[in-house]
Amino acid sequence: MTALFALATSLLWGLADFGGGLLTRRIPALTVVVVSQLLAVAVLGTVVLATGAWTEAGPQLWYAVGAGVVGPAAMLAFYKALALGPMGVVSPLGSLGVVVPVSVGLLVGDRPGLVQFAGIGVAVLGVLLAGGPELRGAPVQRQAVLLTLVAAFGFGSVMALIAEASTTVTGLFLALFVQRVTNVLVGGGALYASVRRGGRALPEGGAGVIRAALPALAFVGLADVAANGTYAVAAQQGPVTVAAVLASLYPVVTALAAYALLKERLRAVQAAGAGLALVGTVLLATG
Repeated sequence: MTALFALATSLLWGLADFGGGLLTRRIPALTVVVVSQLLAVAVLGTVVLATGAWTEAGPQLWYAVGAGVVGPAAMLAFYKALALGPMGVVSPLGSLGVVVPVSVGLLVGDRPGLVQFAGIGVAVLGVLLAGGPELRGAPVQRQAVLLTLVAAFGFGSVMALIAEASTTVTGLFLALFVQRVTNVLVGGGALYASVRRGGRALPEGGAGVIRAALPALAFVGLADVAANGTYAVAAQQGPVTVAAVLASLYPVVTALAAYALLKERLRAVQAAGAGLALVGTVLLATG
């Protein structure tokens, strides 16, 4: 069950990243984040009311608040790093966030077998290669590397925090709701600050472009929510080390979606990375 839910997480995160990437070609990135999360808040709020999940409020929700603060900050750092580029370096480095939940799992007592340890190494290497790392070419700015590592630490921290935010299904609904509300507050504050500095909140074409994109924005927001939920379940089923690595295969999904839907050709290094990620998945699931 851990492998199943963790792989579902990677599928959902990969598709959400793919959809978000397409949307930011037409709509400012911060606006994509805020609107997609607002739509997710509306859906989750309905679920919380319908299930009575608010009755499970407790101190563990501070983990959800922490995830809600760290998530947008990590995303902003990642977008800035991508802008500085080159993307072929930044994108795979962002996947190193898996080190955080894996380390947490080892600290709390997870002890994967030899085959699973091999699977972890192979899968992480596959994820890094699937991003198409640029080993030669344009120099990498120190600021881009620093921002990417900050983003990676943030992404990994969100995984670790959300896994601790609940112990029941209804509690998970409440935790995800609190996380998304915090996301909107933090992202909305960042968007306001950006506009005050002269940035744009609306795309060229105005609010009509956003209205037309609402179904896609809802998909991105809800897929991200669902991914957080399936990861929390996978981590609770344990072991966390296996769940974290399998959930971090989402860059492979994004690359394959771009290949299938946008006809983007996979570079040899990306194809090799996807193959290694698959091998690592098999080792983790069968070890």
